[in-house]
Amino acid sequence: MSMTNPIETMIEPWDDIDPAGALDRAPRGAASIVPSSSIAGRSLAAVVAIMTFLAALTTGAAMLVVSTANDWQADVGREVTVQVRPAAGRDIEADVSKAVAAARAAPGIADVRAYSKEESEKLVEPWLGAGLRLDDLPIPRLIVIKLAPGVTPNFAALRQALANQVPTASLDDHRGWMERMRTMAGTAVVCGLAVLGLVVAVTMLSVTFATRGAMATNRPIVEVLHYVGATDSFVASQFQHHFLLLGLKGGAIGGGAAIILFGCAEAARAWLAGTPSGDEAAALFGSLSIGVKGYVAIVIQIIVMAVVTALVSRYTVNRTLETID
Repeated sequence: MSMTNPIETMIEPWDDIDPAGALDRAPRGAASIVPSSSIAGRSLAAVVAIMTFLAALTTGAAMLVVSTANDWQADVGREVTVQVRPAAGRDIEADVSKAVAAARAAPGIADVRAYSKEESEKLVEPWLGAGLRLDDLPIPRLIVIKLAPGVTPNFAALRQALANQVPTASLDDHRGWMERMRTMAGTAVVCGLAVLGLVVAVTMLSVTFATRGAMATNRPIVEVLHYVGATDSFVASQFQHHFLLLGLKGGAIGGGAAIILFGCAEAARAWLAGTPSGDEAAALFGSLSIGVKGYVAIVIQIIVMAVVTALVSRYTVNRTLETID
C-alpha cells in the first residue's frame, strides 16, 4: 500500500492562477489617465466654446468696423464739396456759377455738380422736417466735386481761386472727418485686441483650475505611475492630449456658432438688398460680410484656443508633478 506524500498533494493558493488565461482576459490598449467624459471636462468645453464665440464675434466686429470705415473713407476721399452761402447784396445763382467755373478750371477735377435750390433744401429735411417753407432761411448751396483717379488736386490753389471769385464760398476736403474715421477704426482694433487678450486670459485660468482639479481627482493614479517609473513627460502628455481634444471640441462649437451667425447676417443683408431697411443697414454697417479672411481668422482662433488649452494644461501638470518629487 503506497502512501501519498502530504507535501506532494498540498495545493498552493497560486496554483489556480492561469497566467495565459489572465492575459487573454486583460483589456487591450492602455487606458487614459484622465476620463474622457466627465462633468469637469464638459464644463471646460462649454467655457472654451463661449470664449471662442466671444473672440470670434470680437474679431468679426472689428473687421466689419475697419472695412466699413475704409469704404466710407474711399467714397468720401474721391469727393470734395463747396458751400456757397447766401449773402445780402449778392446773387447766389451767379456765385454758384462762378464757383463751378473755378472748380472745373482746376487740374485733377473729373466732374462738378451744383445742387439746385430744391435739392439743397431736401438735404436739411431730416433735421427740420418736410413741408416747411425755407425761403427765409440762409440755406447754403452745395457743389460736389469729383476728383480724377490717381491725381491729387492742389486744394490750396482751389481755395484761393474760390476766395478771389466767390468770397462766400468755402471748400471742404473732409480731412477732419476722415481723420476721425481712422481714429475710430484704430480704436475699434485696439479694443478688439484688448477683448481677445481678456478672453485668452480667462481661458488660461479656466484650464489651469480644470487641470488642477483633474490632477487632484487622479492623484493616486499619478503617484503610482510616478513611483513605478513613469516620466513626468508621459503623465503631462496624457493630460495635454485630453485637454487638447476638449479645446478643439469647445473651440469648434463656439467658432462654428460664430460662423453661422455671420453667415446668417450676410444672407439677411442679401435678402434685404434694395429695400429701405436694407439700404439703411448697408449705409450704417456696410456689407455685413467679414469675407474669406474673416472666416479664416475664426478657424485660426479655434486652433489657437485648442493649442492654448493643451499648453496651459501641460504646464500646470509639470508644476504639480514637481510637488510629488
